[in-house]
Amino acid sequence: MFNKHFKIVEQIVIVVFFAVIIPMSISGFIINNINQHSVRHQLRENAVLIANMVSDEIDFFNKTVTNNLNQIAFSLQYLPNWNAKAAYLTSVKNTLPECENLQIVNETTFNKLREEGLKEKKAIIPFKLSDGNILAATYKLDAVKNELFRSLKDEKRQIYVLANNGNLIAEHNYSEEDYQKTLSLLPKNLKKDKAEVFGDIKNQPLVYVSKENPNITIIVNTTEKITRNTITENSLKIILSTLAAALAVIFVVGIYTYYLYINIRQLFKGIIAISKGNYERQIRLITTTFTPHEIIFLAFEFNRMATEIHKSYIQLKKNNIELKQLNEFRSNLIDTVSHELRTPLTSIQGYTSRLMRQDIQIDEETRQKSLRIIKEQSERLKMLIEDLLTIPDIEGMRLRANIEQVWIPEILEEAKLLIKNKAHKEIEINISEDFPLVEGDKDRLLQVFVNLFENASKYSYENTKIVAEGVVENDTAKIFVKNDCDVIPPSKLTKLFDKFVRLDNNTTRTSRGTGLGLFIVKGLVEVMNGKISLHSNEECGFCVEITLKLSDNSGETV
Repeated sequence: MFNKHFKIVEQIVIVVFFAVIIPMSISGFIINNINQHSVRHQLRENAVLIANMVSDEIDFFNKTVTNNLNQIAFSLQYLPNWNAKAAYLTSVKNTLPECENLQIVNETTFNKLREEGLKEKKAIIPFKLSDGNILAATYKLDAVKNELFRSLKDEKRQIYVLANNGNLIAEHNYSEEDYQKTLSLLPKNLKKDKAEVFGDIKNQPLVYVSKENPNITIIVNTTEKITRNTITENSLKIILSTLAAALAVIFVVGIYTYYLYINIRQLFKGIIAISKGNYERQIRLITTTFTPHEIIFLAFEFNRMATEIHKSYIQLKKNNIELKQLNEFRSNLIDTVSHELRTPLTSIQGYTSRLMRQDIQIDEETRQKSLRIIKEQSERLKMLIEDLLTIPDIEGMRLRANIEQVWIPEILEEAKLLIKNKAHKEIEINISEDFPLVEGDKDRLLQVFVNLFENASKYSYENTKIVAEGVVENDTAKIFVKNDCDVIPPSKLTKLFDKFVRLDNNTTRTSRGTGLGLFIVKGLVEVMNGKISLHSNEECGFCVEITLKLSDNSGETV
């Protein structure tokens, strides 16, 4: 069965889509629907409000004109003749800017004036006098319209004022097509003095107010453009707000996902590096406000773990090197012991067996020679064993020295005597009798120079001398042991202080020795707070330089 495991980025996208985008879209749809109902209700209420406002303006205009005519009629009662009345009406008309004419007519003349006024778009407002005549005030419809729609200049709705015979008296934002369409929807039986909504278009409410005094009908039309601008604009705002919120969510989630993905990739790379043996790899996160604490903690613990593993790995490599060196040391030790111990033991065993034979007669000279060889080989075994026993003390830094005042010429002479019979080389000591005292261990220094003289005798040319010299520099004494030999390359010279290192081939072993001499000498010199260095050139072949501190009583000699 196929089972797909989504990546974390894919999971975040799916979660955001189902948990944010879809609910936000549904919420936007619901809010938009509620907003449409609210706007529809608002449009209807505004249409009713405008119809009532126009009705109130008409009532106020009618009442104002009626009051004016009432006052004029009251004043006319006190004028003696028609000429006086005519002059009075002319003077009053000039004080009323909206009024075009004031005259006293009978009922027949008034009806004619009304019909003519409708044709000429004029409003004839009557006021019945006490003598049966009618005081007629003539107003231009434009003046009436300005008065009615003065407070509605910025209103986008269409407003129509109809006379009782259906003629259009005044209009606002007139459109013939919309006017005819509105009249077709107007009910035949109109309710009086009350704003009523009519029409069958829910988002375009139509409102009428049918008045008895004056006998007119006011119609307010909410056009399609107003509805579209109002509802569409609000819907567009809601959609844009929802879209902006969705984009903001996507942006924030995108940044969060980006940094989270990069940091998790760093974790993946670190794990892969560790699995491939790269224990030095460290995770470097991009830390921001969006970086979770758990990721930072995980990276920190991973780096700490990698560091510990790397330390363990280095220690393991070091241990492996030490084991390898130990194994080489064991092999070299076995090889040295098997080779270097076998020769003196064989000689001792052979000469001892000769001395113990009863079937032959051994003269005194032969007996002494055999005993001397047995003694020499025994001393050789003793020195070899002492060298081997010194190695652990040097490596474990357990070697101790009894520091005292030492006279170097005496030590050199003693060392010369110890190896004189074995070296078969002339040893020349060029150190004055007044050479100052140095700080050192007498026995250790003797062991040092015995090893150096023996080493020099093995590797120097035939018929050459071994030279020991000494100089004083500042508060130190420098002793040089030189012998003539081939120049030793620097690459080999630096390795001569290591254990079991010999200049001759390990297979052929052209000279005897364990390869421990210079290693032991270096350890003995350093335990006495001295220094040792090696030199090789055309002038001296091979030279060992030992530096020791002068004693506080260096002015004295022994």
